Amino acid sequence: MKQELYKKAIAVLDANFQDGGFTIPSAGLYPFQWKWDSGFIAIGFAHYDVEKAKTEMRTLLDSQWGNGFIPHIVFHTDNDSYFPGADFHQSELHPLSSKKYRSTGMTQPPVSGFVLQEMHRIAEDKDDMLSFIKEEIDKVFDNHVYFYENRDPQDEGLVYIYHNWESGTDNSPVWDDIWDTMNPPEYNFVRKDTTHVDASQRPSKREYDHYLYIIDIAKQNNYDDCKIAELSPFLVQDPLFNAMLIKSNQALIELYELIGGNEEKIKTLLNWQAKSIKSFNEKLFDVELGAYVHYDLRNEKAIRHITSSSFSPLFANIPSPERAKVLVNTMMDKFGGDDRYLCASFDPTSDRFNPRKYWRGPVWINMNWMLFLGLKNYGFLDVAEQVKKDSIELIERYGFYEYFDCRKDTGDENTTGYGGNNFSWSAALFIDMVNTP
Repeated sequence: MKQELYKKAIAVLDANFQDGGFTIPSAGLYPFQWKWDSGFIAIGFAHYDVEKAKTEMRTLLDSQWGNGFIPHIVFHTDNDSYFPGADFHQSELHPLSSKKYRSTGMTQPPVSGFVLQEMHRIAEDKDDMLSFIKEEIDKVFDNHVYFYENRDPQDEGLVYIYHNWESGTDNSPVWDDIWDTMNPPEYNFVRKDTTHVDASQRPSKREYDHYLYIIDIAKQNNYDDCKIAELSPFLVQDPLFNAMLIKSNQALIELYELIGGNEEKIKTLLNWQAKSIKSFNEKLFDVELGAYVHYDLRNEKAIRHITSSSFSPLFANIPSPERAKVLVNTMMDKFGGDDRYLCASFDPTSDRFNPRKYWRGPVWINMNWMLFLGLKNYGFLDVAEQVKKDSIELIERYGFYEYFDCRKDTGDENTTGYGGNNFSWSAALFIDMVNTP
């Protein structure tokens, strides 16, 4: 069965790879290149088609702006099956935006550093891969410079996101409290996502009003980071986003040491790491909840909900061994159980939990992949194996969907996977997980 699935995973990635040198997440629903998707996709490609892996990352990094920013969607083609598209985002408003590609004016979790390291780990020809990394690594470093210089207004080593889409966890219940502080106008637009996927699995129309309003504020200020930090009603320090930055910092340190001759960059990265990890542990850990939480920088208060993002610091080696144990206990207590697959995207014991709706409860393979490796890193081998087993079982049961119900028995005989089918990162990270003992 796994051999057949492995072949199917390769077929999914190859079918989603486009002539422009990038991979779409899922046909129809997501017709462009997404930043963190491309990173995870490159890891899958690295196992069987190194050139495609390199092309994926090269194309993504080629979209970098003059200030080091890398956008969350790159609009390589004209396609009206997705909203909001390039005409709505107007990335050209920023004076340093890419002249080569149209894009959004927001970003996504900074996975590129650790992706390059994973590609090197997987590659059989290490010299060839290191040669590729030498060509591209400074772009990733410049992206980190952008974050620390433009997204850390309090100089504490924690960067903010100004839009929920930057988190990657688009409609998480974490944001509900922020929406309560806002009253955006009603937008008139035609949803494209609900023509591909059941509306009950997607964010609501009113949620989209909030999303578009935040983009409009950024556009009115030409995507200027200082103005966004001053005016955006959404300004959050996200544990997942910052954990990815810290993980990628460490990857860059180790890759620059392999390359040699980058002492100043390594010194800068080490300084960022020390500050970031200290602030992360002091500011984002909620002792009472036993988990890391989001921090609302606009309203200066913690957002006290437990999500799959709460456990992402395990992947970045952020918690002490003692705190890691607390995290795992919290996860197993609230997210575990014989009747559930690990790991739901939102606390199943919360009244905001919804096992069918996007980031409000379903299981996502990319989060499980990070959790699997993080748990292994801390020696929680049994739990790590359970996460891997659950991920593979979901794919065996339903296919390479975007996300999955965490309930083993949904009470519905016709349950399927949710969101986009033949979803690229589900296929890519399945390939990596089955190759990782």
